[in-house]
Amino acid sequence: MHHDYDAIIVGAGHNGLVCAAYLAKAGLNTLLIEARDSVGGTATSEHFAGAIANVCNCDHLTFRTTPVIDELDLTAHGLRYLNVEPAQFNATWSGHPAWASYHDVDATLDEIGRSYPAEVAGYRRYLRAAMPAVRMVFDAANDPPSLGGLTRKVIGRRGRGVSTLLRWSRMSAADVVRRYFSHEALQAPALAVGPIVWGLSPETPGTGLGALTYAMRHVGQLGRPVGGSRMVPETLLAAFRVAGGTLMLSTPVQAITCEGEAVRGVVIGDEQTITAPIVISACNPHDTFLRWLRNPPAVADGLIARWRQTPHAEGYESKIDAVVAAPPRLTTINPAISDAQMAATMVLAPSPADMDRAAAMMARGEILPRPVLIGNTPSVLDPSVAPPAGHIFSLEALFTPYRFAGGWDTDAEPRRWLDEFATMVEPGFLTGLGDWRAKTPPTYEREFHLPAGHATSFAGGPLAALINKSPELTRYETPVRGLYLTGAATFPGAGVWGASGRNAARRVLRRL
Repeated sequence: MHHDYDAIIVGAGHNGLVCAAYLAKAGLNTLLIEARDSVGGTATSEHFAGAIANVCNCDHLTFRTTPVIDELDLTAHGLRYLNVEPAQFNATWSGHPAWASYHDVDATLDEIGRSYPAEVAGYRRYLRAAMPAVRMVFDAANDPPSLGGLTRKVIGRRGRGVSTLLRWSRMSAADVVRRYFSHEALQAPALAVGPIVWGLSPETPGTGLGALTYAMRHVGQLGRPVGGSRMVPETLLAAFRVAGGTLMLSTPVQAITCEGEAVRGVVIGDEQTITAPIVISACNPHDTFLRWLRNPPAVADGLIARWRQTPHAEGYESKIDAVVAAPPRLTTINPAISDAQMAATMVLAPSPADMDRAAAMMARGEILPRPVLIGNTPSVLDPSVAPPAGHIFSLEALFTPYRFAGGWDTDAEPRRWLDEFATMVEPGFLTGLGDWRAKTPPTYEREFHLPAGHATSFAGGPLAALINKSPELTRYETPVRGLYLTGAATFPGAGVWGASGRNAARRVLRRL
């Protein structure tokens, strides 16, 4: 049967781009379809107030642990990273001394020892357990999960990290950090960038791998692309086009059609059908299976029924972009930290008890008075993203529910986050505040086609990938012959990672 293309990818987020570039490079006549007028999804950047503002946080770590940059030769297309050191400033609303974490372990231990000498031994014990597990996670993410493949990796690493993965995956993240740290200043920031980012209370059983976050910054090198996060999707698109791929923008997909037991193609516009024996959805599974799948074969009945019974989570992350006169500096930070180092991300965390309370409040549409705030000033490190005067600053807030009881019709609540943040930094932040905007969950729904402002994300490590009740999220293929998945909903999950796109492409090519 003649087809218009060998493969069609629906959704040009960074995973869709990665998948499309690999297929095109392998010689498949590949079409990439995107509903928006640009590629990258939330992994891109936008022009705002004369600056370049990243849609989501600009810190990239996991993407650099994959072979994608080398295999697609993204450096030749203009991708260049700047390492961020220190990697992160860790602070609490309680006003305890902030401490910096570095890629270098000894530098981090020195920083902890300056303010929390009693925590140094616990941090060493934590790293002994966590770093082998992180290496295992990074390694396992670079292949489609399988029992045989994971077993080979375990043997190759002589079992290092496996006991931690098994033990922590059954615990809550809060219980894990309490095993190693006694002070809130060490406990809270780890949880704020762990299970809180997943939208879960740190006391939730099974979130223990969220406590790997400190160790991840020692195993991987945190960096930011010159020119903003947009350089990842832009260079991926360049690699895709060089390989002969075709891109269609501003083209919402109406349906994914089936014929017999197999996928037939996609429908766009006024019932225009484009055919291909392979269709990969880089969008959320609810849309893929419940909105778009047309005439599915009987073999897909169980899959569809399961996703009908799977509730779609609602968004809980918001982000402010602002022009500021100078980079904000925490009042509790080490005075020896230079202005040039103030590019690092600042994590401002409530107590673990308050984070647990915030999860319950979110279910009622309420926001913690002092929520988790994650701020950075990318233009300190990369002047190419700066406005004509001053700096571009971002501030993420969690949990900020889609169904906020106060309503998102005004900027009153986002403005409150700026005011609260100002109480923790040196004077002058608010007087130096220029143009600013807020992206809330309804904004992400409206502008990025994320239902209820939430991108479904696979949560858990390689062990969860083996025992997951939705095998299409870890094997990247469905019961419908030729229909595949990629994206944040599939292993290894959210963030600018790209491993899902690469793994899905490899699965397709193996089937061929």
